[in-house]
Amino acid sequence: MQTDQIEKGIEELGPWFYAHEFGRGLKTTPAIPAQVVRIHDTRLAMVQSAVAEEFGSSAQGISCLDIGCHEGFYSVAMARHGMHVIAMDAREENLNRARFVAEASGADIRFHQGRVETLAQDEGRTYDLTLFLGVLYHVEDPMLCLRQVSAVTGRMCLIETQVVDEVEGSTEWGAQEWTRPYKGILALIDESGEFDAGNRETGVTPMATCPSPKALLFMLRQAGFVRSEILTPPPDAYEQHARGKRVVCAAWK
Repeated sequence: MQTDQIEKGIEELGPWFYAHEFGRGLKTTPAIPAQVVRIHDTRLAMVQSAVAEEFGSSAQGISCLDIGCHEGFYSVAMARHGMHVIAMDAREENLNRARFVAEASGADIRFHQGRVETLAQDEGRTYDLTLFLGVLYHVEDPMLCLRQVSAVTGRMCLIETQVVDEVEGSTEWGAQEWTRPYKGILALIDESGEFDAGNRETGVTPMATCPSPKALLFMLRQAGFVRSEILTPPPDAYEQHARGKRVVCAAWK
């Protein structure tokens, strides 16, 4: 893509959410505060570290599905590792930006529109690596979505999500004298204001569900992953990752 074409695309497709760099001094400026952009840097660093540990030099040619790819920031990063990347998103406006970013970056990526709620049926195959970054805490039915993600994951999935504070205890279960312990919770989050305003960073409905860390790990087991762990953030991590309010979790089939 020529310089003038990239300049035109940057201008016409804005505002941007990610800081994409295309070389020759061409880049996008995110519309979010500069200190918040570090979420993306921490996500990327943790994803790349986990990919290197799992696949090593064999990352060349492995299949990757980027679920909720948004502007294609992580899709392009995985394509640069030599992966065969398929990327999907529920919003066509996101895909328009992602296609531009991939072409301007020289990345060979296939994009299509789709919903995580129907992922297994729509894809009809598994991928060595699946990315589910910044999506889980925006969905209405997280268990359904994690089962769909598990169904298309052949080896490893990387999940990044906001989490809520842990809650543990016990509750009556059928009668006063019968109780069951609970570990972890799902918090219901009302995103109506952002959703009604057309904010493309919300889910596809106004209701979001945000897990606690133990709830996330329990749901991953129930979804069909045989092992999962919350990864340690790097020393220079974004403040939410550093404080455990956002996590990157690896899950294996």
